[in-house]
Amino acid sequence: MHRYFLILSLYFQVFILFTQTAYSQLPATLTPAEKAAGWQLLFNGKDLHGWHSYLEKKPGKAWKVEDGCIVLDKNPHSAYADFADLTTDAEFANFDLKLDWKIQPCGNSGVMFYVHESPQYRETWNTGPEMQIVDLCCSPDSRILKCRAGDLYDLIAADTEWVTPGGQWNQYEIISDHGHLQLFENGHRIINTFLWTTAWQQLIAHSKFATMPNFGNFHKGHIALQGTENGKIWFRNIKIKSW
Repeated sequence: MHRYFLILSLYFQVFILFTQTAYSQLPATLTPAEKAAGWQLLFNGKDLHGWHSYLEKKPGKAWKVEDGCIVLDKNPHSAYADFADLTTDAEFANFDLKLDWKIQPCGNSGVMFYVHESPQYRETWNTGPEMQIVDLCCSPDSRILKCRAGDLYDLIAADTEWVTPGGQWNQYEIISDHGHLQLFENGHRIINTFLWTTAWQQLIAHSKFATMPNFGNFHKGHIALQGTENGKIWFRNIKIKSW
């Protein structure tokens, strides 16, 4: 039994080393092959050009750029407008989105898509589905089905977990192609579903979003990084290919 746990521990260490190496590329860069394939950077690694806080004209004060990363660093005294979810200026219909993230231990955040920005909706998640970001070691959400790292928040639980502990880098990929939604965590597909179908509406009807008009029904919208949850978080290598 001791040997079994030793092998398991070594496997986990190798997995973490591989993950960190795989995502240690220079931030905010595209390879010639990516450029030829139509990828574009959503974050230039220098400033927050192309982004604003939800329902605001510019990014809130708690959103910063440090060492080629977008960083959310708020405190208990931060005003809501300082950390309102960071939202792309552009909207996307069919897309392949990739980004790297890490979060401090016990932190919680998320990536929203198909966000419809209007004063009619107070938060990004009132309209846009979310791929959950959470430290599985100690965040309260890590104990709730459909609220764990990689889950389509409160809708579909990931079939496996490939996330690393808080403070280490991970990669998410979200592909939405005419309603065919696929979520990837560190290179592994963990959710494969279809939007805007009868089954999709049933998922919404049995979730916390059931009372939110138009949640999950927009076919085009903004990408948003959640700032309203707890913990310091970093994002880098944010790139998208749209069609």
